[in-house]
Formats: sequence, structure tokens, C-alpha cells
Amino acid sequence: MSTPILTLKSSDQTAKTTPHLLPCRVHHTGPVDPVEAFWEPKQGDDGTTTAYFRGRKLHGKSVKLPKDYRGVVAAPAPKGDEKEKAVDFVDVDAESGKTASLNVQAEFDEMVIWGHEAVADTADPYVRGMEEWLALADQIHGFDEGKRE
Repeated sequence: MSTPILTLKSSDQTAKTTPHLLPCRVHHTGPVDPVEAFWEPKQGDDGTTTAYFRGRKLHGKSVKLPKDYRGVVAAPAPKGDEKEKAVDFVDVDAESGKTASLNVQAEFDEMVIWGHEAVADTADPYVRGMEEWLALADQIHGFDEGKRE
């Protein structure tokens, strides 16, 4: 069997989360505390979610992952991990024999995709991308019971 080029490492106490995909760019990559001061989504009576971010009204649409899928938030393993050496992803390919590692930070079974002034629909590139990716993954990894030999 060949050496994998990417491994995911989970812990027994992985947190559950709901990622939020916002239609904006924030030029900051570090932690922000407390998040509640900036982000406080409200669930409406009609099932919609509304929030304000930097003075803009956003409407959220929850997209659930299919039953047999697992969403993870992952970060590169620290350099010098004793079992596998973490490498830059640009250096990883099938021929190099190097393995990159990601540590699972949290798991999710749904995500919220936000739209400006309206709920994101199937025309939204992120919603469409998720739906198309899931359909493609199902075609690649699934099989038809009737055609099995």
C-alpha cells in the first residue's frame, strides 16, 4: 500500500461547531475575543437567521451535510511532530513520499452560509459549490449496489 500524502489526526474530545461562511473579507488571521461583541445571530420565527456584521444586515441559510459525511475544521500539525513530520502543502505530492498532517480542531454536521440583504440561494456560488462538491464526492466514493460484481 502506498504512503498517504495527507493524514487527519482526531482527538477523543473534538469540539462540535457550526462554521459560518460570511460574504466579506476581514484582514485579520488571529484570535478575536470576545466574539459575542461582534457576532450575535438571531433565529427568526420563520426559520431564518439574521445577523449584523460591521453594520450590514446578513441573512443566513443552514446547509446540512448528508448523513454519511463528516465536516471538520483542521489546522496544520505543528512542525516536529514525533510520528509524522509536518511539511508545507506545496511540497507534498505522490512521488515525494512526504506526508502532511492536519489536526482536527472541531467537527460539524451543518454550516451557515450568509448573504447580504437576502438569504443565500442556489445561485450563490458558495451554496452551489457545496451542493456540487457533495454530488461529485458521492459519485466518486459511492457505488451502485446493482452494478456490483
